[in-house]
Amino acid sequence: MKGNGRRVLLGMSGGVDSSVAASLLQKDGWEVIGVTMKVWPQDCISRAEDKCCGPSAIADARGVAHRLGIPHYVVDEADNFEKIVIDYFASEYRLGRTPNPCVMCNEHLKFGNLRTKARSLGADFIATGHYAIIDHLDSKAVLRKGRDARKDQSYFLFSLGQDQLQHALTPLGGMEKPAIREIARELGLKVADKVDSQEICFVPGNDYKAFLRGHLGEEEFHRGGIYDTQGNFIADHEGIEMFTIGQRKGLPGGSPRPRYVLDIDPDTNRVIVGDEEDLVKEQFEVDRVNWLDGEPAEPKAISVKIRYAHPGADALVHPLPGGKARIELASPQRAITPGQAAVFYDGDIVVGGGWIVRQPAPVPA
Repeated sequence: MKGNGRRVLLGMSGGVDSSVAASLLQKDGWEVIGVTMKVWPQDCISRAEDKCCGPSAIADARGVAHRLGIPHYVVDEADNFEKIVIDYFASEYRLGRTPNPCVMCNEHLKFGNLRTKARSLGADFIATGHYAIIDHLDSKAVLRKGRDARKDQSYFLFSLGQDQLQHALTPLGGMEKPAIREIARELGLKVADKVDSQEICFVPGNDYKAFLRGHLGEEEFHRGGIYDTQGNFIADHEGIEMFTIGQRKGLPGGSPRPRYVLDIDPDTNRVIVGDEEDLVKEQFEVDRVNWLDGEPAEPKAISVKIRYAHPGADALVHPLPGGKARIELASPQRAITPGQAAVFYDGDIVVGGGWIVRQPAPVPA
């Protein structure tokens, strides 16, 4: 989409992607305003230093903006980030679910609060460095997978509404990473070879258990017992927050076969373990479904991704009342995890998605 002099607010993380996005938007005729979200409270600055949203990232974003001749602002979203993303992250583990904080951050902060900031600056559009394609048609926007299959981030944008998508730009969606780095080198940007962040931005060392201990405190953990599928007690555990579906590491030994976490019951604080084949399911349900182009009137053939790194599986999605859906898989899938997003694709088009709900393991009372 050409800018024709229109103003766009670009979220700048200080990385190579959003930096090149700024240049591409300029070339397409947009008046670009760069914004970096400060999401760390002052007392947490030290652990944010090397993160995509830490102080060094703000300095890198400011340097790129100066190089490109665009204005740059820092928006303090620390309180909102704490409430919307970090508290959600912790509460999901306390409910026996495995959260996806990037989806929440995109929906509520990057394409939510920043949109409000954009309007105050006279910008009708938000832009990011996401690897996803947003096609702007006459009456709607279509979200599609990015060209670079290894970097595609359309999964993380499934919960955006039509109004958000119609005012969003993702200029990198049709490109691949090597080409983006080459553009950055041609522009003389020092972030051209900056390493991509591979972790949850607020979890140091990607050690979520240590993060939860520090954020919640040991006394807040839901301790209980580990049981097998026959209802036999195996061992005590230090908190359901320490487990996720499909987990093998950290479980008590003494079994002739490897054990895996099959179910986490937040009502009884029981962790149910069993054999690997017990993890395989033929169907599951999701709630809080977001349909990007309206709910289908009948079951729809799709490909579903049950986690970001999942390649996708053929399935039939059955819409249910109350914003729910049942997914009937063409081939059974392993470790379908409550709290994770299940995103529906028709080819490369995102048609919707929802949040996987718990399927209790059949255990004798």
